Amino acid sequence: MTEASAKRLYIKTYGCQMNVYDSERMADLLRPLGYVMAEGPQGADLVVLNTCHIREKAAEKVYSELGRLKDLKAEKLAAGDGVMTIAVAGCVAQAEGAEIMRRAPTVDLVVGPQAYHQLPELIARTSRARGERLAAAFAAEDKFDALPAARTPTGYSAFLTVQEGCDKFCTFCVVPYTRGAEFSRPAEAIEAEARSLAEQGVREVTLLGQNVNAYAGGLAQLARRLAAIPGLDRIRYTTSHPRDMDADLIAAHADLPELMPYLHLPVQSGSDRILRAMNRDHSAASYLDTVARVRASRPDVALSGDFIVGFPGETDSDFEDTLALVQEARYAACFSFKYSRRPGTPAAALPGQVDEAVKEERLARLNALLDAQQEAFNQAMVGRTAPVLFERAGRHGGQILGRSPYLQAVHAQGPASLIGQIAMVRIDGAAKMSLSGVLVETPTLEPA
Repeated sequence: MTEASAKRLYIKTYGCQMNVYDSERMADLLRPLGYVMAEGPQGADLVVLNTCHIREKAAEKVYSELGRLKDLKAEKLAAGDGVMTIAVAGCVAQAEGAEIMRRAPTVDLVVGPQAYHQLPELIARTSRARGERLAAAFAAEDKFDALPAARTPTGYSAFLTVQEGCDKFCTFCVVPYTRGAEFSRPAEAIEAEARSLAEQGVREVTLLGQNVNAYAGGLAQLARRLAAIPGLDRIRYTTSHPRDMDADLIAAHADLPELMPYLHLPVQSGSDRILRAMNRDHSAASYLDTVARVRASRPDVALSGDFIVGFPGETDSDFEDTLALVQEARYAACFSFKYSRRPGTPAAALPGQVDEAVKEERLARLNALLDAQQEAFNQAMVGRTAPVLFERAGRHGGQILGRSPYLQAVHAQGPASLIGQIAMVRIDGAAKMSLSGVLVETPTLEPA
C-alpha cells in the first residue's frame, strides 16, 4: 500500500484510560483496511470521536467538536478530496445514540463501547448507502473475541483492559448504563496480549477495568501470572472499588515487586451519610481501614483517589468530613470534581441539589488541601533514589523523560539509549507535577 493510497484515520479520545485502550484497538481494527493515523481531522477520511459521558461538559464538548467537523467535511467534499466519514463511539454514543443522529446529521455512524469491533462492517455499509448507523450492543465477550490478536504499541507502557462494566450502581454514575454489566476477560487471553506487548518492547502494563479489582479470576492471581512474563517489569491497575480490595490483592502488593506501589482507590466522600446516598456500600472508616491494611502490607505505597463535591444533600458538615478523611488518608495525587447531574441516574432526581457557587467554593478548598499533600509527597522524594522507566526524549537537549513507580514524571540528563530502559535516578528537585534528578548506579529505594 502506497502512502497516496492510504486512507487517513483520526481518533479523538475523551475521558478515561479505558477509552485510550479502546481507541488503540479501533486503530488496530482499521489498519488492515488501509487506514493510517493522521495528526488531526483536517483531510481525514475517517474521524472517530471516542467519547465520555461521566460529566455533562464532556458530552457537550462532543457536540461542539461535531460542529467543527461538519465544516471540515464540507471543505473536503468541495475540494474533491473525497468523503469524510464521521463516527461517534464510546459512552456518549451508547447513552445518546438516537439523539446524536437527530441533533448532528453529519454523523455517519454511532458505535457504543461494546460494539466498536463492528466498525469495519458498519463503514462498509455506510460507503454503499445510508445503511445501519447505530450499533450499541452490550456483548463484551463478542467484542474481545472479534479484536485482532496483534497490537501495535506506541511506547514502552501500555493499557490492557481486563474487565469492563459495573454492577455497583453508584447513584451518580452512568457507567452501568453505558458499559453494561461486569465482564472479565479470560486470563489466557489477557496473558497472550501482555506477552505480545512485552515481545514488542513494552515494559509496563496498566490493567484496566471500571472495577478492575472485581476481576472474576482474582486480580492478585492475574498479576502473579503476568509478573512471570519475561521483560514485563511493571504492573499497575485502575480503577479499584474499596469493597473489592481483598486480602489476596493486598498481600500481592507485598509479594510482587512488579506490582507498583501505587494504589488508585476512589472514595468520593468522607461523609457516611453521603456515601449511603451514593450507594457506595462502604463507610469512611472501612475505607481508611483498607488503606491502613494496604500500607501495612506495602509501607512505601502511595495513594490516589477520586472525590465528588456538592453531591445532592451535601451539607457543610458532610464536606468537613471529607476534608477530615483526606487529612487522615494522606494522598499522593487525586482527581476531584463538582457533582454533575447526569440524566437517567438516581442522583439526578434527588432533592437538595447543591448551588454551583457552593460547589465551586468547596472544590477550591478541597483542591488546596490535595495540592498541598501532593506537593509534600513530591518534596519527600528529594534525596531519595528511584527506578525510572524512561519513555521518551525531554524538551531540552540531552534530557530524557520517564515515570517513577509512583507515576510521577521524572526528567534527567542522559543518553537516548536509556529510552525503554529502567535506570536509577537520585531525585534532586520536585515540582507539583514532576521530579528532576541525576542518573546513579546504586539501586536504593527507601520506603516512604
